[in-house]
Amino acid sequence: MLGIARVAGEAAPMLFTAFGNPFWNTRIDQPIATLPHMIFTYAISPYEDWHAKAWTTALVLITLVLSLNILARLIVSWRQKHTGTL
Repeated sequence: MLGIARVAGEAAPMLFTAFGNPFWNTRIDQPIATLPHMIFTYAISPYEDWHAKAWTTALVLITLVLSLNILARLIVSWRQKHTGTL
């Protein structure tokens, strides 16, 4: 859970290490697309529709992190209920 939060929250390292390939790539040694890089690129663009896409991408990123957080809490709650430990 902490790893996911750090990956989603630390956008600056991703901006400098992912190199912002806007296309899907299956090779690990090639640049890949990341949501923080897309937000950054679209937010600094002069086009209004790209600004809307940047806000939408930010919403997707926040929703993804929130969903994973809720899922982790549900799993912990379920384990505590069935094992009787805290």
